[in-house]
Amino acid sequence: MFRNQYDTEVTTFSPAGRLHQVEYALEAVKQGSAAVGVRSKDWAVVASLKRSSNELASYQQKVYKIDDHMGIAIAGLISDARVLAQYMRNECLSHRYVYNSPMQTERLVIKLSDKSQVYTQKAEKRPYGVGLLVIGYDNTGAHLFQTEPSGVYYEYKAQAICARSQSAKTYLEKSFTQFDDLQRDDLIRHALSALKGASQKKLTSRNVSIGVVGKGAEFVILEGDAIKDFVHAVTNEDDEDEDESKTREDPESKQADDAEAEAKAKADAEDEEIARKVAAEAAAMEQ
Repeated sequence: MFRNQYDTEVTTFSPAGRLHQVEYALEAVKQGSAAVGVRSKDWAVVASLKRSSNELASYQQKVYKIDDHMGIAIAGLISDARVLAQYMRNECLSHRYVYNSPMQTERLVIKLSDKSQVYTQKAEKRPYGVGLLVIGYDNTGAHLFQTEPSGVYYEYKAQAICARSQSAKTYLEKSFTQFDDLQRDDLIRHALSALKGASQKKLTSRNVSIGVVGKGAEFVILEGDAIKDFVHAVTNEDDEDEDESKTREDPESKQADDAEAEAKAKADAEDEEIARKVAAEAAAMEQ
């Protein structure tokens, strides 16, 4: 992707019939961390890999509850996702107030896609840089939808979105035929297995977030201790983060850290000695 004379406004078509600003928004979705969705006849599950800006920061929220029967996983700009999540919640609340019943999943997805499409036609706006996996359970069964910044939406039996989503899609394509009759726990394990293929980092209960909804069960977000057993069953590894494991298990890394700390302390001592000598010389000159 590169700058050209047809990408300064979202309303300008290139000679090839492309809207470059919309394509850039789709690229923002691809740069997001992995999100996977799967569904059966009675259950729908999303799983997402959470990121943190550095070791001192908390993980970003990637799964949001929209209503008792619906939730989303996102890939792309978190700030845009929060705005769309609030819009979806308001639509669900309005529908309950008017009709005294939960909003059908596809109806809300259509309204969301219409909202996204409007932002591809206004020069003073930009497209949303986020893609959503929407799961829900209503009187028509369990559903899984994907929405895009272009305003397009699709319904899937299983789907993955992110920069490395092809590995997850390959796994899902091999396994989706058995999803229809699976129960909640089996779907969660399949979602985590697909997520593992799309992740460059080790899966742990701290960097994975799962959303589940189904027949007779409200949407719930599972994190931390609630998913430790599922993560261990998929990875067959301990639940430590890579950085923690490296610090504990790699003696060479520890020795390098100790050597670096010793060299830093020595340099600090030399600086202090030089400072004392300079101060003593200055005092002698004043006398």
